[in-house]
Amino acid sequence: MDAQAVSGKGHVICVAGLGVSGTAVARTMAARGEKVVVLEGRDDERARALAGELAELGVEVRFGESAEPPAGTSLIVTTGWPPHHPLLAAAAAAGIEVIGEVELAWRLRPGQAAPWLALTGTNGKTTVVRMLTSMLLAAGHRALAVGNVGTPVVEAVAGAGDVLAVELSSFQLHRSPSIAPYAAAVLNVAPDHLDWHGSMEEYARVKGEIFARAGTVVYNADDEWATRLAAPYESAAARSVGFTLGVPAPGQLGVVEDLLVDRAFVADPASNAEELASFDDVRPFAPHNVANALAAAALARAYGVSAAAVREGLLAFVPDPHRIAHVARVAEVDYVDDSKATNPHAAAASLAAYPSIVWVAGGLLKGADVGELVRRAAPRLRGAVLLGADRERIREALARHAGNVPVVEVAGQDTGVMDRVVTEAARLATPGDTVLLAPAGASWDMFSGYPARGEAFARAVHRLAAGHDGGRV
Repeated sequence: MDAQAVSGKGHVICVAGLGVSGTAVARTMAARGEKVVVLEGRDDERARALAGELAELGVEVRFGESAEPPAGTSLIVTTGWPPHHPLLAAAAAAGIEVIGEVELAWRLRPGQAAPWLALTGTNGKTTVVRMLTSMLLAAGHRALAVGNVGTPVVEAVAGAGDVLAVELSSFQLHRSPSIAPYAAAVLNVAPDHLDWHGSMEEYARVKGEIFARAGTVVYNADDEWATRLAAPYESAAARSVGFTLGVPAPGQLGVVEDLLVDRAFVADPASNAEELASFDDVRPFAPHNVANALAAAALARAYGVSAAAVREGLLAFVPDPHRIAHVARVAEVDYVDDSKATNPHAAAASLAAYPSIVWVAGGLLKGADVGELVRRAAPRLRGAVLLGADRERIREALARHAGNVPVVEVAGQDTGVMDRVVTEAARLATPGDTVLLAPAGASWDMFSGYPARGEAFARAVHRLAAGHDGGRV
C-alpha cells in the first residue's frame, strides 16, 4: 500500500459512512490489521445488523452525527459525505488526510495490478461500463465492472480480473487525487448534485479530474462541457479521442449512415476508417444509446480490443432494467420504462428517442431547471401526467413552453398512485403514441429508489394490458 495511506499500526482508520463502499473499506482495512472506526448517522435495523457483522472483525461502529474524528485518527476514508460536512472540515483543520474509497483502492493495488478503464458522466455511466465489460469479455479478457456500478473498487483491486471497467461518480472522484487510469472517458456533463458540489463549475471540474493522469482521454465531442474538460489534453502526452453522433473527423469515433465507425485507432486516421457495428447491434436503439456504445468502443479500442470484439460485445450486452425498457403494447400504444432518467438531462435523451409521447414525469428535481427540457421536447408531447413532490414545477414549465399539451396531475403518495398515472396516460394516448416514464427527478419522495418506481409503473401497465382484449406484453 502507498506509504501515504496510513500513518502506521496503532492509528485509527476512520470510515465515514456504513453504505456498500464504507462496509467494504472497513472489511478491507480490518483484514489488513488496521484499527477501524466507522461513523454512521443513520441508526436503523439494517445499519445495526451491519455493525454486528463488522464487530466480529474488530471494527467499531459509532452511530449518530459526529463533528470530530475519533481520537488517534490518521486517515479518514469518506464514502460520499459532502465536502462541507463538519467532520471533514474538522479533519482538515487537524491536518488529517481525507480520501475516498476509490483513492484508497488505487493505493492498495498490488504489483502488476489490473489497469483501469474509467468513465464518468452525468448520465449513461452504468450502461457504458457494462457495454465496455461485454466488449472486453468478448476479446478474451477477464474483465470486471466495478465502482459506482455496484462492486466497490476496494474489493476488486486484489481480485482475479486482468482489467477493470470502473464507473466513477463525481462523489468518488472528489477525493481521488492520484488515480491514473489506462484510459478515461467523460460521457456528458449536465447540472446535477449541485447542492453537494456547490456550483456547476465545481461539479464539472471534479468530473474532469478523471483525465488528469489518464493515458488516453476519451470525450463526448457533442457535449460542450466534456469537450471543454478534454481540451487541455489535446496537445499533452495523453492521447485525446472524441466520439460523436456525426461523421467522425480523424481521431474520433462516430456515425456514417447507420454504422458506428472508428477513425482514431486505425492506421492513417486521415484517410482510413474501420466499421465497428451497426445501429441494429445497439439495443435498445436510441440516439443516446448509440453515443453510449461509441464511448464504450473508444475505451475498448484504447485497450486494443478488435472491431469484431466490439460488435460481439454489443450483441451480448443485456441492458439493465428501467433504462428505456419496453414494458408492453396496449391498444397500439407502447409503454416504456425509463425510471433511471432521474434528472432533466437523462429525461431529454429519453424523450428524443420517440416521435409522439405521453410523458410521465415528476419526483424530486434536486434544484434542477426543467424549462429547457420542456421547450425542446414540446413538439413531441401529446400529453403529460405528473406525479411526485415537484410536479408543480414541471406543470409550470409545460404551461410556459407547451401550453397546448394536456396535463394531468396525480396527487398522493399511496400505493395506488401509479395505477392512476397509467390510467390517465392511457386516456391521453392515441394509437402510435409512446407512454414514456422519464421522470426527470429522483424517486425518494414516493419510492425506495428508481427501480421501485419503474416496477410500480410496469405492474400498472400489465394490469392495464390485462383489462384490454389484444393487449400484448
